[in-house]
Amino acid sequence: MTKDELRAELERQAQRYTEVYGGEVVTYAAQPDPERKPWRKRSNFLDQQFERELEKIEKEKIEKEQQAHVDAGEDTDL
Repeated sequence: MTKDELRAELERQAQRYTEVYGGEVVTYAAQPDPERKPWRKRSNFLDQQFERELEKIEKEKIEKEQQAHVDAGEDTDL
């Protein structure tokens, strides 16, 4: 069944309903389902600064560990 055939059939049914039962037919357009997109927080300036600080702390920690190995006379290859 094509869209045109379906529209014609619905029109016939609506016409029959109004003639036989004396009712009123109100048609509404179908509402589209809302798009469901996953929520993602955009990082703001403070979030970016926090990430930079974490990276800086990690870098300092690795450098301290390497320095401790060098001071202890161990091999620097980690």
